[in-house]
Amino acid sequence: MKAIWNNQVIAESNDTVVIENNHYFPPESLNKDFINGSDTHTRCPWKGEASYYTLSVDGEENRDAAWYYPETSHAAKPIEGYVAFWKGVEITE
Repeated sequence: MKAIWNNQVIAESNDTVVIENNHYFPPESLNKDFINGSDTHTRCPWKGEASYYTLSVDGEENRDAAWYYPETSHAAKPIEGYVAFWKGVEITE
């Protein structure tokens, strides 16, 4: 699977985990050239607290377009540290 935004591959992996129709990519599959930290956090009742990344490609930013759970609840352990995308990021094979 590939996560593509602004014509760049942000992440690529054959080992994504699908939960709630979102592909979660292993952290080592991310292209760190396009990933910047964010101070944003949200809470999921069953997964835990999410942290976010902002994507930066060719001078354009997509704020908080990726999220991950640094520490998950027991039920969500398979995606702990894995990264999912939204806000116009295309997920394709």
